Amino acid sequence: MYLPPGAAPAGFPEEQAPYEMVVADVVGRPDGLARLRAAGGVTPTTDVLAVHIGHEAPAGPELTRRLAAAGARAVPDGTTLIVGAYEDVPDLPRRTLILGGARSGKSMEAERRLEAFPDVLYVATGGSRNGDSEWAERVRAHRERRPGSWRTTETCDLVPLLAEPGPPLLVDCLSLWLTHVMDEVNAWDDAEWAGGGERSLRKRVTELTDAVRATRRTVVAVSNEVGSGIVPATASGRRYRDELGRLNAAFAAECEHVLLVVAGQALALRG
Repeated sequence: MYLPPGAAPAGFPEEQAPYEMVVADVVGRPDGLARLRAAGGVTPTTDVLAVHIGHEAPAGPELTRRLAAAGARAVPDGTTLIVGAYEDVPDLPRRTLILGGARSGKSMEAERRLEAFPDVLYVATGGSRNGDSEWAERVRAHRERRPGSWRTTETCDLVPLLAEPGPPLLVDCLSLWLTHVMDEVNAWDDAEWAGGGERSLRKRVTELTDAVRATRRTVVAVSNEVGSGIVPATASGRRYRDELGRLNAAFAAECEHVLLVVAGQALALRG
């Protein structure tokens, strides 16, 4: 199947047989690939070729990684393609961690990694904050740029979601999950921390990383990269900084793909 530049499929029969090869504008119209997947036209055995790649797309290894995240590949102009021939297409990264500072573009990069897939479950760990108009505006902006077919759940209970079968998960973000857990174990109080809060937090982090290791779902998680700037002035601030660094390292150890986003540029740390 070939989709012209900027085109996406309009509709399918109820039972669409999978295509052996799809040639499409994967970078510019990932929603077209998502519709094909939803209809059964694209499966893990479909050879997806990305064409009409413009100058706005990243070059070199980053383009290869981005296409692989969509289950696609690119070939040089003039390549002869044989429909049905086996191609060693890179496996989809099943677990990805995306790190970055404030306004680095890490959330947009995470969304980009899954925009070619329908029925993504967006897991918002920040919840809602009554009376905070600035936070409400942030949430609204995030929702508006996500595909309409994605669903959203507001929860910090990540372990059951990872254990369940289902569509890909986009978790945004681990730093807010950590804040929630530190609140629950009262990690901000020095006496509580020494009297069992630290052990409780370690147990919760281990449960999360064990669930990430065992999950069969595709997972893209976002977290803040901390520790490169000013040292926090309070003991609780330093504790949070240290624990987030430990959490990021433990989570990254279970992921096939780890990215650091700096000034909107994605740098591959693994994968």
